[in-house]
Amino acid sequence: MNPSGFGGAAASGVATRILGLDPGLRITGFGLIDSLGSQLRYVASGCIKTRDGELPGRLKTLLDGVREVIATYRPDVVAVEKVFVNVNPQSTLLLGQARGAVICGAVACELPVTEYTALQVKQSVVGYGKAHKEQVQDMVQRLLRLDASPGADAADALACAICHAHGSHGFGGLAGVGARRRGGRALG
Repeated sequence: MNPSGFGGAAASGVATRILGLDPGLRITGFGLIDSLGSQLRYVASGCIKTRDGELPGRLKTLLDGVREVIATYRPDVVAVEKVFVNVNPQSTLLLGQARGAVICGAVACELPVTEYTALQVKQSVVGYGKAHKEQVQDMVQRLLRLDASPGADAADALACAICHAHGSHGFGGLAGVGARRRGGRALG
């Protein structure tokens, strides 16, 4: 029996486990897939939910939730959807802080993080950068051969992982963890 779940394809390589994250202050979707060549296998998905309350506590919930998902499923890499500019500056700021918390959760676990725009994710998964959420959910269900369509937040996170698996390299990937360099000297 092949433990990777990829049939004979595992003989030619090792699967990469990808954690996709769709950050939100109220609900952060997560989705994990294994990728081996062009083959994708669903592992798990769900949501990290925060309760109403003070911002620092909500951010800690997201940070702890991401770290728990990583400890449970042991991904190799993380793909995160980039912030979009919203007409409401306060909402954009809060979303940016939520993204920061989930990225910190991944980096604290020493995982490489790559970011993708919603346009890149939709283009990679649906073939059309302005696809609707329902189209993304439908394609995620088809690509991962799921019995039912995942919820919107989990589907977006799985789509981000699929985008990474398809080789759509994001802008501003955080390939290194630990000390950063600026002007020839280490920071950190």
